[in-house]
Formats: sequence, structure tokens, C-alpha cells
Amino acid sequence: MTENQPPFLTNTELTHSPLYSEDLAPVPAALRTWNTWHMAALWIGMAVCIPTYLLASYMIKSGLSWKEALIIIGVSNLIITLPMVLNGKAGVKYGIPFPVIGRAAFGTKGIHIPSVMRGVVACGWFGVQTWIGGLSIYAIFNVLTGNQPQSGLNIGQFVSFLIFWCINIYFVIKGSESIKWLEQLSAPILIGMGLFLIGWGANRAGGFEIVLAQSAQLAKPAAEAENTNGKTMLYLHPLKDKTGTQYKAEEYRFALQNQPLLNDWKSLQQSKVTLDNPEQLAVMVQFRKRDGERYLNSSLVKAQPKTAETGTAQPKIWSYILWLTAMVGFWATMSISISDITRLAKNQKAQVAGQFIGLPGTMVLYSFVGIFVTCAAVINFNDILVTDDVPWDPVQLVAKFDNPVAVILAQIFLLIATLTTNIAANVIAPANAFSNLFPKKINFKTGGLITGIIGILICPWWLLDEISGILIFISGLLGPVLGVLLADYFWVRKQKLELNELYKTNGIYAYRSGFNPAAIISLVTGISLALIGFWIDSLNFLYSFSWFTGFAVSFFLYYFLMQKK
Repeated sequence: MTENQPPFLTNTELTHSPLYSEDLAPVPAALRTWNTWHMAALWIGMAVCIPTYLLASYMIKSGLSWKEALIIIGVSNLIITLPMVLNGKAGVKYGIPFPVIGRAAFGTKGIHIPSVMRGVVACGWFGVQTWIGGLSIYAIFNVLTGNQPQSGLNIGQFVSFLIFWCINIYFVIKGSESIKWLEQLSAPILIGMGLFLIGWGANRAGGFEIVLAQSAQLAKPAAEAENTNGKTMLYLHPLKDKTGTQYKAEEYRFALQNQPLLNDWKSLQQSKVTLDNPEQLAVMVQFRKRDGERYLNSSLVKAQPKTAETGTAQPKIWSYILWLTAMVGFWATMSISISDITRLAKNQKAQVAGQFIGLPGTMVLYSFVGIFVTCAAVINFNDILVTDDVPWDPVQLVAKFDNPVAVILAQIFLLIATLTTNIAANVIAPANAFSNLFPKKINFKTGGLITGIIGILICPWWLLDEISGILIFISGLLGPVLGVLLADYFWVRKQKLELNELYKTNGIYAYRSGFNPAAIISLVTGISLALIGFWIDSLNFLYSFSWFTGFAVSFFLYYFLMQKK
């Protein structure tokens, strides 16, 4: 047996098995055409996406420095690439997707639990990414027609969402070769656009150091309130110019709780104001500056409770841990279904080198792009007066460019970035998962269409603000799946599968009524321990490490239970 020619007999028994379909069968050697560059391009296309951009900026907003954010991103992606590569080995060796490989560990029916769970998560991400892509189309429409973007949800956004949804479904119908073509075409474009955005930010601001120095401003809320001796102290933190000495805002006004009208505008001469009301923390603040004959107003922001300037190191350490877990969780879905892709690779070298070249480096680069461009926006746009107005979302950022051609080109770039991520990361896996439910009735294309429909039904326009929390929760769900898969393939089976048996309803992988009790027990235990801290505060540390907790528990428990058989 060679790496690309597993011992598979396409006989009548197997082809008529309810577990068999052409989409789930081993990929023939002649059709495994993805080399190292294709695998690297795939990861460049997937890693360059708006959530990558947003997460890096949110890390700074949460209080981390830009250096701390990049270190966490780099370490977390090196961590997840290792099991990604290990889990991809079976895909290369046998040419089969994750739902088929998983039959060995979970059973021919038990595999539906983790594969559908992974598929539903991907459907959610598909919806979110498609909504983001739709916003780019909506921005292009506004530039071409001269319309001003409407606030809140509107019909134009939903029409644009459906247009981008149709573009995604087109590539699903065209199949894996169109996906490969899309990824390798877009990879150099995405890298080039990232470098262009860095150059734009540095050139407009006057240098790299000036831009990166703004990251400290992003960690502060626009206003803070504190009770002191029966009075309210209001601390104002509007953004400063690139010298760090002059506020961009010139005046401010505020309103107290249950007072609909704001007070008169006051000159912003000091950042600390004493309010003549007892213990009132519900303060709304707005800033403005004169721009020629008009005023530029900031958003109306609520003063946050003032935090202590000093404290123990523990909160900072836990912040690192939470973000590390969230960033590992960012690709937790792909780590369990990566064989859906590696089954198309020419050999093990192509998948190993391609993934290590494409994933960690691209994530760090584009996270830096997100950090850098967001910091540059602080000083490059006059109408950004407070952190609440900073365009964390790149769709909002490029919409602020003065040149309509630049806006359109940048939005097209964002469309490409979103499309490449969506197709590879959020369509292939759920399509295979749904196909595996009913191999004779649901093919890959139908599974992809089901994915698209669920992506609409989850209402993605309501999920965007919950990304980091969602990622940590997902980590706890999917880490245990990967633990079982790796323990089974490497420790229990020593990288040897009986390929024909994976397609038999009464074969060695049918176990008890299609379920492997050891895998199910390990999965449930791993998920329970990973997520228990979500509800029990004293065990929150388990939830903070949710991916690591679930992975380790399920890995060792599964191996132990299989030795007892």
C-alpha cells in the first residue's frame, strides 16, 4: 500500500451499503492534486478574514498591548496547527473525509454526534461570514449610487446578504476544483492588500511608531465614573492626536440618568470633572469638535465604572489565558475536520508544510494588519473622537475613504477574503456531515445547500458582537472531539484503519448498534468538564482552559476505556 493508494475494493457490497456514496468514498490518487502551495494558499485564504481582523482589535480594546496580542495569536496558532497536521494525516493516507474517519472511533452511527455538532457550528460561522460579505456589497452599492448608509438593519443589507449567499452557493455547486482555483488565485491578492493597508496607515500617520503608539488609547473607555465622598467623579478619555498631547475633541456635554436632555456644551479643559449629584454613575457623555462651519459629534457613550489603576498580576494572566483559549478555539472546528481537505493533498509533506506555512504566519500578519490599521484610523480620520467611534470592522473602515474607487476596490478585497474563508472553512465540513447522515440521499452539493439555508435561519446579524465568548464556548465543545480522534488513530489503532470496514453497517466499526460507548462517554465527560465552569464560578478555570481541558480529558479517558475492551 502506498500513501495515495489505500486498499479499497469498490465491490457491489460496498457501493450498495447505506454508508457509501461517491462523495464519501476515498479520493483516487489521480484526483489528489493539492500540493504544498495549494494547502498554504488555502490557509491564507481562510486566515485572511474579517473575524481575524476583529479579534486582534478586540484584544487591544480589552486592555492588551499590541505586542501581547500578537504573541498570543502566534502561540495559539502554533498550538492548533500541530493537532491540525496530526489529524490531517489519516485524510492523506486513506483519502477519506472526517465523518468516515470518525466512524472508527465513534461508530458508524455515533459519528453523527460530533460531525453534526461541528456542522452546525460551521453553519453559524457561514451565516456570520455571509452577512459580513453582504455588508461589503451594500457599501459598494452606496458608493455607486451616492446613497448614505442607513443606520440599523435595513432592506439593502438583507438584499446584499442574499446576493453574497448566492455567490457562495455557486462555488459549492462547482465543487472542490473551483475551490482550489479560488484559493490559489486569491492568496497573493490578499497578501498584497494587507501590505497595502499597512503602507496606507503608516504613510498617512507619519510612521510605524506613531501608529502603534495609539494602541494604548484604544484600551480606555471614552468616559469613566466613580463615587467619591458622596459625589460622582467623571473621568473623560477622548482620543488624542498623534502627538499625544492634544485632545481631538474640543467640547463635551453629559446627561444623568432619567434626564433626556444633555447639558450645555462645555470646553474640554480638564479630564476630571466633579458632578454635583450624589453617587450618580449612570452618566451619558458626548464630545464634539469644530470642522470649518460644522461640528463633528461623537457617539453618545455611557460612562463605565472606573477601574483601579493598579492591581495584582492574576487578572492579567487570566486575560492571557482567556484569549489564548479563544484563539485556539478560532480554528477548533477546522482541526477536527481537516481531513475533508487533506484527502485532496498529494502527500503528507504537502499537507504538513502547507499548513505550517499558511496558518500561523498568516494569522499573525493579518492580525497585525487589523491592529495597525485600526490604530492608524485613530489619527487618520478627523471625525473619530472616542474609542466607540473607531472602525473596528474593516468594512466600516474602508467606507470612510474619500476616494470612491479606493472604497470599491477595498470592499472587493474584503469580499474575496470573506468568500475564500467561508467556502473552505464553513461549507465543506457541514456539507460532508449532512451527506454522512444520509449518504444515498444527500450528496455534497445538497449538503452545501442545507448549510446555506441554516446559515440564514440562525440570523447572523445578531451574532457579531459575541465572537470571543462564542469561540471559548465552541472550544469546550470541539476540543473533546479532537482528543478522541487523535487518541483513536495514533494510540489505539497505530495509524492503521480497515478501510472497507468503515463502509459496512455490520463491520468492526459498528460496535453496539453503531455506537462506541468509550467514545461517547469520553466525549460527554470532556465537554462536561470543559463547560462546567461556565455555570459554576469556583470551577471557572476549567472553562477558561475549555479547549485544553476537554481535549486532555477525552484523549486520556478514551485511551483508558479502549484498553479495557
